[in-house]
Amino acid sequence: MQFGPVELSEAEGAVLAHSLSLGSVRLKKGHVLTADDLKLIGQGGAGTVIVARLDENDVGENAAAEALAQAFTGANIRAANASTGRVNLHATRAGLFVAERRLVDDFNAIDPSITFACLADHSTVQADEMVATIKIIPLAVPGTSLDRAKAAISATGLAHVLPFRPVRAGLISTTLPTLKASVMDKTRRRLEARLALSGSSLVEESRVAHDADAVAAQIVRMAGMHELIIVFGASAVTDPGDVIPAAIRKAGGTVERVGMPVDPGNLLVLGSLGGIPLIGAPGCARSPKENGFDWVLARILAGETPTSADIAGMGVGGLLKEIATRPQPRQPVPAAKKSKTGASVGVVLLAAGRASRMGDQAGHKLLADFDGEPLIRRMAGTALSSAACQTVVVTGHRNADIAARLDGLDVRQVHNAAYETGMASSLKAGLSELTGEVEGALVLLGDMPALTPAHLDRLIEAFSQRRGKAIVRACDGERRGNPVILPRPAFAEAMQLSGDVGARALIESGSWPVVDVEIGSAARLDVDTPEAVRAAGGVTEREGRADGQ
Repeated sequence: MQFGPVELSEAEGAVLAHSLSLGSVRLKKGHVLTADDLKLIGQGGAGTVIVARLDENDVGENAAAEALAQAFTGANIRAANASTGRVNLHATRAGLFVAERRLVDDFNAIDPSITFACLADHSTVQADEMVATIKIIPLAVPGTSLDRAKAAISATGLAHVLPFRPVRAGLISTTLPTLKASVMDKTRRRLEARLALSGSSLVEESRVAHDADAVAAQIVRMAGMHELIIVFGASAVTDPGDVIPAAIRKAGGTVERVGMPVDPGNLLVLGSLGGIPLIGAPGCARSPKENGFDWVLARILAGETPTSADIAGMGVGGLLKEIATRPQPRQPVPAAKKSKTGASVGVVLLAAGRASRMGDQAGHKLLADFDGEPLIRRMAGTALSSAACQTVVVTGHRNADIAARLDGLDVRQVHNAAYETGMASSLKAGLSELTGEVEGALVLLGDMPALTPAHLDRLIEAFSQRRGKAIVRACDGERRGNPVILPRPAFAEAMQLSGDVGARALIESGSWPVVDVEIGSAARLDVDTPEAVRAAGGVTEREGRADGQ
């Protein structure tokens, strides 16, 4: 492939290397230039254009990506359409994504221009979640490299999804005077939620004394009725001879392992009786946060039989959180208030723009009146009444007026002096102001009056169910909308944005799985114009003043 600038007179039929905006016309990277295209480019004053010319054996980026997707043989994974040299791969069923590092590494060693990136081995995924991406980096690749890559990506075991199989599970909970019944009730509900992700069900719970004989009797009884038994001890396991492992042996079962190199999750017990898996859950599994129990449970629900060696190999990547009480913690931060769902999600309410589409006569859209209340105050109230743990309002244009409308509300304001550079600067200012160990940021636009606290709660609940590992986006049917929740690990990527782009740029990057949550027309209703304000039942700022409001 030949790459570089050429005279316009020599560029017809070549592939455009970089997107160009020509007035109302936009030519995208990868476009094959025509005579009309070159005429438009010339009218703009350019004499050259950067292009690629394919050699006889070269294959274009999209064709190459599609060829690799067709050669890929991973079970329960489908390929999306190719675009800009990329094909994203999605799970067709909920299950466990499995990848063989050696085979993936061999593929990526063929040619730096041909890449395959995927989730970590043994990641839990839901149907339609993106699990991998094939990306052709230049505009074309040599056919010889593509042939080798097709052979490599077709290798059995490179990557696939093991589908979850629904099971009937029994729960044994031991009791002590120090353990409240309310804690045990909450533990059961969270276990039910974990099992529901695979279509499994918790059939029964038996609460017995924290005694090996009592637990063993329940294990024997349940082994004849259920396909999985989970034991939550009222006291942590401190020894291989402690109550739970001792009970498994007394019941005639086998203890595979006591302890695992995953934190939180160290105190897990794994055993079996007559082929029925037995998990002694660590205390951290009472929390909805990801821990070692989730890793072992997912493998069992996907039909695997974890061994002691499997668990021993979980140490790399097994440090799942920073422990605040550890001496000299690496990231000392104040604790964040938990939301009603168990996820710590903060709201970033964007209120910095000029609202230029309103025109000079109508005033600022965020100062429009809805049911006797300024829109920006209404939006802040929606955030404060939701399950979010904190609300940050980013101001810019007419900062003093916006701040006055928020007086008395429990929100934190940050002024974005660079608001005229676009939405990215406001998003970064808001993310930087979130405090504590928030797990996600709900990016809320200031001009969506139909949103309610219940809508936000629905998004936060979906985020909590995915344990903060996906972008959650509101939608209206098949149409994508707002708000959007960004997981904390995506904040660093968001801080690299610039210009008039927001969370959509992270979604389109393909770096994160995206979960759409249906909330109806509220996901699409914004009020950018005076007509839109009135249609939504509001009164513009200037009209309100004229009426004496």
